[in-house]
Amino acid sequence: MPLPIPAPRIDGATASTAVPLYWCAYGAESSSRLLVLHGGPGAHHEYLLPQMLTLASRSELLFYDQRGGGRSRTDDPTPITWQVHVEDLGRVVQELGVHPLTLVGYSWGAMLAILYTLEAAERHTLTPPHRLVLIDPAPLSRRWRDEFEAEFVRRQGGPEVARLRAELAASGLKETDPAAYRQRTFELSVAGYFSHPERARDLTPFRVTGRVQQSVWESLGDFDLIPLLSAINVPTLLVHGWADPIPVESTLAAARALRARCVVLEASGHVPYVEQPDALFGAIEQFLEDTSESAALGR
Repeated sequence: MPLPIPAPRIDGATASTAVPLYWCAYGAESSSRLLVLHGGPGAHHEYLLPQMLTLASRSELLFYDQRGGGRSRTDDPTPITWQVHVEDLGRVVQELGVHPLTLVGYSWGAMLAILYTLEAAERHTLTPPHRLVLIDPAPLSRRWRDEFEAEFVRRQGGPEVARLRAELAASGLKETDPAAYRQRTFELSVAGYFSHPERARDLTPFRVTGRVQQSVWESLGDFDLIPLLSAINVPTLLVHGWADPIPVESTLAAARALRARCVVLEASGHVPYVEQPDALFGAIEQFLEDTSESAALGR
């Protein structure tokens, strides 16, 4: 079962964004601050917890729920695009005073970090990041996204997940323990992301706002970010699980274009903070230590 999530040290809502965005901070107040971007789009930060809080032993961690998801939901029917998310991120950075700016992006959040960095290079109104940590980035081209979607469907229909579905159907939990049944149903819905589907039991449940997810991907069109990445010149770490249904080629191509450090975790799927936390956080801490001087110079 998922571990309990501790209360943040402080939390609140942004006042400078068109829609108030929920934010929170963990760890001691510090000059070493990491702004963590959750995946989705349309999800929320809590499914990164409590595991991601390992980084709070040395840094202050800031999270926020991106517009349209979690505690930042809105009834405004206007489509939420990647440009909206970039603008929101810029305002969060300014309002919370995240300087120097280190972005830690997971999945879609890693793509958001890339899109923000590309926009910051063109717009003086956005604070450019000094470091990027990109964990299992979402597919960085439409072709790789199509490959990911096909692979995820294949895994969800595979024999291992089918066995787990049959076990749940025969368990009687739906009648005897509806809460446990809902938890198992969630686990099965994300099992294809994992190297070992049973590990889905350790992931904090989350919901995705479908209309937000759809509008963001539609706004990207027939995208391919790889040719744009050479314009980014900041220290960058990429981490990718070998068994991630997202093609590892996407992350490797990004690492080459960014001239970045890249770590491939052989025993992990898309959720390395659950499947290989020691290796993931060890790589991140080493990167942060190695780049601390360059970050300090950017203050």
